[in-house]
Amino acid sequence: MGSHVLPPASVQAVRSTEPLRQKIEAIEARSRPKALAVAMRDLGTGLTFDHHADRWFHAASTIKVGILLGVYGAIHEGRLVAQSRVHVRNRFSSAWDGSPFRVASERDANSEVHQHIGSTMRVSELALHMIATSSNLATNLLLDLVGLDTVQRCLESLHIHGVDVRRGVEDERAFEHHVNNRVTADGLAALLRAIAEERAFSPEISRQMVDVLHAQEFKSGIPARLPKAVRVAHKTGEISTVAHDAGIVYPPDCPPYVLVVLTEWEPDGTGRSATIAEVSRAIYEFLHADGGAARA
Repeated sequence: MGSHVLPPASVQAVRSTEPLRQKIEAIEARSRPKALAVAMRDLGTGLTFDHHADRWFHAASTIKVGILLGVYGAIHEGRLVAQSRVHVRNRFSSAWDGSPFRVASERDANSEVHQHIGSTMRVSELALHMIATSSNLATNLLLDLVGLDTVQRCLESLHIHGVDVRRGVEDERAFEHHVNNRVTADGLAALLRAIAEERAFSPEISRQMVDVLHAQEFKSGIPARLPKAVRVAHKTGEISTVAHDAGIVYPPDCPPYVLVVLTEWEPDGTGRSATIAEVSRAIYEFLHADGGAARA
């Protein structure tokens, strides 16, 4: 996989992104989301593209990338071992007032972790379920294990702003009081860039996180309209009013690039995944307009 560090500004490719901006704005006008944010970071040339990248969105499940960072940060520090076993339970304390809450199995994206209640699972298994199948129960178990402070400290250690982890998932009491996880496209892009460039604690730890992100099972967003040879290590997130995808895109013959697409919709809005896929395709076509030679 290798490490790809963005070139300094003085040697970054000088290329206008205006045609890309026009295409993204046309997609936005046609799809009509309430909001659309895009951040792209080309690890080969240093080219960047931002469209409302500093706008805050409800994070939905993309916040799990921040929690993944906290888990692997604790592993790097020696406070946690990937093969350690965690007691699987379904009782958590609200970030608002400490009142107990549970993750409803019928609302969770995957029921497998629920089937282990009363027994144990490895940290590595829970991390995989948190990302690949977006298990909310796995997420809360890991967040309880490492703590909110650890997650935020790990983000701060990498100078990442725009990823705000404030509570576990399905914490309705906190939600009612507007205590929500939130992200910006720029913040998620900075986090994924640190992982892609193998700066997240160590090259080995970074590669382990990439492997987990490659296991993502929901592929209707960023990967959907890309050539089959392109691999994407990513995390999706969707609730009633938002749909997101954030990942590292690995074309077969070029350095990777980071892409984050965040969208907000009316509750009955349609075409969410299709819009993300269309933005992703536009980014890919722009970067490979010359066959990718400029990125090699």
